[in-house]
Amino acid sequence: MQSIDAALAAINALKPNEKLVYSQIAKKYGVDPGTLSRRHRGISGSRQAAAQNQQAVHPQHEAELIDYIDRLTKRGLPPTRSIIRNIASQLAQKQLGYHWVDRFVHRNSHLVILKRTTPIDRSRRRADLEKKYQL
Repeated sequence: MQSIDAALAAINALKPNEKLVYSQIAKKYGVDPGTLSRRHRGISGSRQAAAQNQQAVHPQHEAELIDYIDRLTKRGLPPTRSIIRNIASQLAQKQLGYHWVDRFVHRNSHLVILKRTTPIDRSRRRADLEKKYQL
């Protein structure tokens, strides 16, 4: 638990007849009194909450997307970046930017994403023909 959260918990634990002094509680938990006051009154929120409000895809939809990608990967069909972007665009109900998938993969580094492969060159393709393996 962060110190600001502990300070907020201490404020919420105060009895109704106790006097609330932000500076004393802030000093005890090592946080800025102004920040504590604004956070307690609901004027400002945490950075994490602000970041969630700015995400193109809601965190719950992102979790569902992660589950879907995991299921596909377990089947041996890891999705490409374009597939992930198309699915996420449908969930967000708007077209997502080109680099959205990069940020998504960075946030969820455990995911297996299929990368594009280079085309096989002609000599390797000839060497891998079926008739070469027939008896």
